[in-house]
Amino acid sequence: MNQKPMDEDEIFKKLKEFKYMDMDYSSGRILGSMCTAVHPIAKEVYSDFLESNLGDPGLFKGTKAIEDEVIKEIGSFLSLDVPYGNVVTGGTEANLMALHSAYKIAISKGKIAKTDIPEVIVPKSAHFSFKKASEIMRFKLIEANLDKNYKVDIEDVKSNLSSNTIAIVGVAGTTELGMIDPIEELSEIAIKNDIYLHVDAAFGGFLIPFLKDLRYELPNFDFSIPGVSSITIDPHKMGIAPIPSGCIIYREKKYLDVIAVDSPYLTSKKQSTIVGTRLGAPSAATWAMMNHIGRDGYGELANECMINTNYFADALFKEGFNVIVKPELNIVAFNHPKIETEKLEILLKNNGWMVSTASYPKAIRIVVMGHIRHTHLMDLISDLRKIRESLYI
Repeated sequence: MNQKPMDEDEIFKKLKEFKYMDMDYSSGRILGSMCTAVHPIAKEVYSDFLESNLGDPGLFKGTKAIEDEVIKEIGSFLSLDVPYGNVVTGGTEANLMALHSAYKIAISKGKIAKTDIPEVIVPKSAHFSFKKASEIMRFKLIEANLDKNYKVDIEDVKSNLSSNTIAIVGVAGTTELGMIDPIEELSEIAIKNDIYLHVDAAFGGFLIPFLKDLRYELPNFDFSIPGVSSITIDPHKMGIAPIPSGCIIYREKKYLDVIAVDSPYLTSKKQSTIVGTRLGAPSAATWAMMNHIGRDGYGELANECMINTNYFADALFKEGFNVIVKPELNIVAFNHPKIETEKLEILLKNNGWMVSTASYPKAIRIVVMGHIRHTHLMDLISDLRKIRESLYI
């Protein structure tokens, strides 16, 4: 740290130099991110609420009211009239809270003892946050196999059930391929065995309901399915809210209450979130975006992303690339039979395309967010063609 105060102009000059190293979403070359450019309104609202602390809600009653409205509005398109939950930092915190709830509920029911090692069944396609959660909470994470469509294999879930199973997880919009697990079938298992069912819809939550409004044929995943206990959904992905803005939504208040701890020196005497001090700005910015864009606007955005997704998948096929699976949401994974995926990734990055790779199966992964336009995808296809031709393929 410098000894003397730095001049304001010098501070902004140096920060500008740092920011210059960052990529810009508007370039259309950030292809592996599930986040996108922040709307100007959201930026303004976010800065207006920088001093609010939802960890001490009695001091910021207006901001707490905003959070409550966000949870209610999200519940409305997840088929839940009276939702409970919080705006949190993102899917990782939301998933951790859900599994904490599942554990405490299992203890309260006498299904397991505190000396037992709890078990949670997730698909092999589940987000790595569940591995973090298993290490933090010291439970056994069981990864169920996937079927030929890269969705969780129901029979394998059943075969992994045990007396120590406290939760089953399904994913609505897998991180690598954008697949939607058969949540209705997982619900049947959960109800039959009295097990907590959590749905990680961090990505798909702000997509699937609005695509279904437009008559896209997509499976149900939300609280219309009776066995679903909680859902993770991230406004900072397809909700166009600023980072960090995630949400955990519970079907019943007891799931939130069971993980509450005493917070005697605060205006709220109980606290359920993992994070204690919670910035209110994400709640305010999310509320602003949801009300500014509206259900129709989210439908238009989702539809545009899907149109571009389907165009890109078709173009890849015509260029001789393998599309791993027909896109269910706006993620396209592909490889080439004669080009190693790692080599293709390097060649694309050398051309300025910031792609990511899927691990199962090994493939280039493109998330077609709103900042990626049709013209960007045309340029990408052109570069892929040049790469293929340069390798005499």
